[in-house]
Amino acid sequence: DGTLLGDDKSVSPRTVAALAAAEAAGIEVFFVTGRPARWMDVVSDHVHGHGLAICGNGAAVVDLHGGPGAHRFVKVRELPRENALDAVRLLRDAAPGTLFAIEQTYGFYQEPAYPKLHLEAPDTLAPAEKLLAPDAPGADEPVLKILAYHHDIAPDDFLMTARTAIGDRADVTRSSPSALLEISGPGVSKASTLALCCAERGISHEEVVAFGDMPNDVEMLTWAGTSYAMGNAHPAVIAAASGRTAANTEDGVAVVIERILAERGTP
Repeated sequence: DGTLLGDDKSVSPRTVAALAAAEAAGIEVFFVTGRPARWMDVVSDHVHGHGLAICGNGAAVVDLHGGPGAHRFVKVRELPRENALDAVRLLRDAAPGTLFAIEQTYGFYQEPAYPKLHLEAPDTLAPAEKLLAPDAPGADEPVLKILAYHHDIAPDDFLMTARTAIGDRADVTRSSPSALLEISGPGVSKASTLALCCAERGISHEEVVAFGDMPNDVEMLTWAGTSYAMGNAHPAVIAAASGRTAANTEDGVAVVIERILAERGTP
């Protein structure tokens, strides 16, 4: 969203062609997203040979080969419930009025007053403390991340407040234009999980080209040997990236892939 997809949430024909050409040239393409696995249908036709995507800001590596509703979790980097409860408590104290939702491997749970920001109805409505309790619905499923929303605080101010309050109990980032934060396990990010996937394949960070548009991309863009901020990117992303491309609505990812392939002499 805001990087590969257009504002209509689709993958343009030009981008589809560029991704396919990259795979045909032997370049591995990984989708690295804040989205949960169940929202990956839009790109599941374009995962090619390996079939994998990094979801939930690095909380899960998912095999999408099974198609919609049949994805398989290959790796899960959960947010321990003790850390999650600490994050909820600390953020409630630092930013009264914060509302929470809980993203798990298969379930989605939220507080009653949490706004309708997502594509589906929650499985359960209850205070976050009850949703994270040992006897909560879905207690046997790993927690991938907490979502925290505030009606009144500016998005970047909310992010700074949360990072200061929560400290090393969890990783906090954001990808939404609204004051919606995403809270993951300590050390869990797009960058750290992508690094694990690359290490498994013998790929160094110098060989990676990454793209992004929002603060949840900053660590990944800093880690990658070459990185591009989209033309529509957040200022922190522009500062972190080594280059800049066109906006998501102008096929900015495809522009770079086409240039890479042309420089390699690939048709």
